[in-house]
Amino acid sequence: MSQKQTHPNLILAICCMSLLLIAMDVTIVNVALPSIQQELHATVPQLQWIIDAYTLVLASLLMLSGSMSDRFGRRRIFQIGLAAFAIGSLACSLAPNIHSLIIFRGLQGIGASMLNPVALSIIANVFTVPKDRARAVGIWGAVAGASLALGPIVGGALVQTVGWRAIFWINLPFAVAAIILTALFVPESKAPRARRPDPLGQLFIFGFLCAFTYAIIDSPISGWTAPRILILLSTSVLLFVLFLVHEHRRRLSGTDPLLDLRFFRSVPFSFASILGVSAFGCFAGFLFLNTLYLQQVRHLSALHTGLCTLPLAVIMMITSPLSGRLVGSRGPRPSLLLAGFGFTASVAILTQLTSTTPLPLVLTAYVLFGMGLGMVNPAISNSAVEGMPLSQAGVAAAVASTSRQVGAALGVAVAGTVVSLSHAHHTDFAIATHPIWWLMLLAGIVVFVCGLLVSTPWAQNSAERVAHLFES
Repeated sequence: MSQKQTHPNLILAICCMSLLLIAMDVTIVNVALPSIQQELHATVPQLQWIIDAYTLVLASLLMLSGSMSDRFGRRRIFQIGLAAFAIGSLACSLAPNIHSLIIFRGLQGIGASMLNPVALSIIANVFTVPKDRARAVGIWGAVAGASLALGPIVGGALVQTVGWRAIFWINLPFAVAAIILTALFVPESKAPRARRPDPLGQLFIFGFLCAFTYAIIDSPISGWTAPRILILLSTSVLLFVLFLVHEHRRRLSGTDPLLDLRFFRSVPFSFASILGVSAFGCFAGFLFLNTLYLQQVRHLSALHTGLCTLPLAVIMMITSPLSGRLVGSRGPRPSLLLAGFGFTASVAILTQLTSTTPLPLVLTAYVLFGMGLGMVNPAISNSAVEGMPLSQAGVAAAVASTSRQVGAALGVAVAGTVVSLSHAHHTDFAIATHPIWWLMLLAGIVVFVCGLLVSTPWAQNSAERVAHLFES
């Protein structure tokens, strides 16, 4: 046995380093937004694009990166992703203006798309015993929670003591170390039969997401009836229709589609996609609005803002593995019902948010939101692959991951509209956020309803029918 095959725990640690980079990047960048806005004279829409340039590229390329790793080698693509993420981070730290920062965030997104899904494939290939694999995935989930918990503190401390550019410098030593360790210890692996790339489908879905997101972000300034907004919305609808037609034709021709639309005949899989968009749309919008609220309305420092968001991440770190065990023993319904309760209770508090709301009440909302997010995440992954044949489980999980990132991009786009309107009309920021909290309350109800329906015989039978389609 070669040396590379004798260090499974070291390989797990190397893969977790990539997760640390991606998860910390979420909360670190949000904490730094007010500082970036001040130094680079950014508008609110430009702040939205700092987040969405990253998440849109990540969402669009997740499935492509997965198929590339199967074809060209998982270790090779993983290293390329680490290098791209490091180069993007360095470029972000040196960005002379807001426009270049947004472009470099897109480069970070390209690298990130090659990390998490590929790292999970590496883990699955190394830990071949189901019990060991479950333990490894459990550690992976714990690292995700710990990274989110660490991000606000590290980000707040760096912004306050060094400056916002340091939040990108911190990625460099981790990425370089992971590249070297991957070359030394991670074995190369490929899929027996790699999926064929679908560049046209990739182009359609990326264009759709960009046009639709751009229309939402720009609408408060231009107005929904402005010619530019109408053109963007029409273009997004056209590209989405072209994507559906193209994917259907590829399947009929026997060529691997980017997304097999038959997956959506499975109710649990469809629910997983809805949950991914709803839950992570709420999460991204929640972070975006609350970071600005704490620093610009409550006048807290970046470090104190990080400390305030810490309860959310900590409770998520606690509830996520608990939800994983609950899903394994009782299915996704209990986790989804608790998640729906957490989301709705949290944002119900925030629908009454003002500049003088007692901080303990605000932190209570953060704890409840963290509970909702922690409980929903394992249930999304389980619902996506439930009933799927093993040959399609990886693709189904990738679609679930993509739905999370799409939700995050749309969440920031929608949440930022109230900030733009508040600034344009000089209205109270806290009061202006109320429509978004009510929208999130509706999303919490959607999570609760999905929990009620996901384990019904109707849903289970639909999953079985889809599984038979791919076995035939």
